[in-house]
Amino acid sequence: MSGQPVRIAVALPTGPSEVSGLWSLAPSARATIALAHGAGAGMEHPFLEGLADALVADGVSVLRFVFPYVEAGRRMPGPAAHAVATWRGVQAWLAVAAPGPWIAAGKSYGGRMASVACAEEVIAPAALVYLGYPLHPPGRPDKPRSEHLPAIAAPQLFVEGENDPFIHPRPQFDEVIESCQNARVHWVADGNHSFEVKGARRPAQEIGAGLAGAVGEFVRGV
Repeated sequence: MSGQPVRIAVALPTGPSEVSGLWSLAPSARATIALAHGAGAGMEHPFLEGLADALVADGVSVLRFVFPYVEAGRRMPGPAAHAVATWRGVQAWLAVAAPGPWIAAGKSYGGRMASVACAEEVIAPAALVYLGYPLHPPGRPDKPRSEHLPAIAAPQLFVEGENDPFIHPRPQFDEVIESCQNARVHWVADGNHSFEVKGARRPAQEIGAGLAGAVGEFVRGV
């Protein structure tokens, strides 16, 4: 496990709480990223660890953290309001630990919850990075999760696998991107929702590290 264990205060609708985090301070850091996990995995998933370690090596400090349902030992995400409150707590924690502009990033569910928090003006990151944005449940393009995205003024980077079932049909995804104020896409050729490529097996940690270049370039541009 890389990173220093930390505790992050979260004001949930049900009362004060805390969640676990891992703080990796980069020497002479040029930027700071808060990195959230996806719905089915916590902050110690090898994909996130590989990405975080590679970003730190590139001069980007990284705060990984869990949402309250993971902290409580549950597998299914809790209310969206709890995730939004967690992002508010993360912003407050970073304001003390690493004052200045920061970027909100997340795998799938974690990134979507960052976008909701930003659209609701609960957080104000300098930019957002979505690692496999879950536009809709697979096979259910009639249930899009995009109505809030045009309200976000901060730059948005969508890192997407070309074969990700969460963004097919492609024309629907393209329309969503065009509706955003400031969005771009980094495509992973033949990648699925986990950025795995059929016929090219790689450890999740290596896959995560491999995305650090695109994410780091975007962050430096911001």
